[in-house]
Amino acid sequence: MQSPKRVLTPGPDHPITVTPNPHRVVVRAAGRILADTRAALTLREASYPPVQYIPRADVDMSLLEQTDHATYCPYKGDCGYFSIPVGGERAVNAVWTYEAPHPAMAAIKDHLAFYPGRVDEIVEHPGPV
Repeated sequence: MQSPKRVLTPGPDHPITVTPNPHRVVVRAAGRILADTRAALTLREASYPPVQYIPRADVDMSLLEQTDHATYCPYKGDCGYFSIPVGGERAVNAVWTYEAPHPAMAAIKDHLAFYPGRVDEIVEHPGPV
């Protein structure tokens, strides 16, 4: 029998904040725009680099392909992945999402995040573009 997954809450020992990003965020791979949003959320977790979580509504889901890859984060929950076929081998499992995040991370539900090294660029455009 498998033991239950640990569920941890962010706190002083492992802080996680999620804040609206005031900038336009654009993600490109293989010369294609994968995402373009003014509604990104910036997740800052402990000492990790900030991550942009982009609403699914602002992602071209036709360019993504869901994979069987899965991981688990005790702070956020079960994580699913997508590949970007037009991006080639480096874009396998390049996108992740928490379909049903733990309550403390509910803000990132229905959002996707991209590994910076597996796409061409993730650019934040300040001001009107």
